[in-house]
Amino acid sequence: MSQILVTGANRGLGLEFVRQFLNRGDHVIATCRNPDTADQLHDLQNLGPLEIYRLDVGNQDQVNTLQKQLAHLPIDILINNAGIWRGSQLGHISIDEWMESFRINSIAPIHIIQTFLPNLEAGKDKKVISITSKMGSIEDNTSGGSYIYRSSKTALNSAMQSIRHDLVLKDIATCTLHPGWVRTDMGGPGGWIDAQESVSGMIKVIDQVSLKNTGQYIDYAGKIIPW
Repeated sequence: MSQILVTGANRGLGLEFVRQFLNRGDHVIATCRNPDTADQLHDLQNLGPLEIYRLDVGNQDQVNTLQKQLAHLPIDILINNAGIWRGSQLGHISIDEWMESFRINSIAPIHIIQTFLPNLEAGKDKKVISITSKMGSIEDNTSGGSYIYRSSKTALNSAMQSIRHDLVLKDIATCTLHPGWVRTDMGGPGGWIDAQESVSGMIKVIDQVSLKNTGQYIDYAGKIIPW
């Protein structure tokens, strides 16, 4: 049994991560901004050991407070899943929304890794996973647009490449993971796959993450993505 921390766990991919990890016997620490209204998340408590905590990943004080609450708990796998989408086409780009997206999508995952580093060092699996997007790939950008989301995920990818070098010295492996185009509230109804298929594939990839292949930018099907 692994102890797994999942952010943004009240819906979509996060909720499915919790469900599948519980179904295979893992202990899950799930966070979301509003646990009081996260009915679907609470419903999963009958599947196995699930702890639910309030966390806005962009709120540094909340992140620090949660780490103090969990200071005694080793974390084997940290999954930075929480993220936001803000539409942005040329001529209609909000600077405030751009800054918000960098705070949530790019900065928050690294702050969380940094804050929970003692928990990860005490864990046995020692893996850090950040959910990104293929839209963060500079080489793969053949259509333009989506300035805010693309750049926030590119920044996350860059930061994950930096942190891989620091964490490998602590025997912690990393993976920057693209879930595919998924039919969720964020991905929309036109996605190619559903959350169950995406998460099932991502868990297979996570299981294979090690110090030997640390730092990969990879999708749910195990395909390497160009940076």
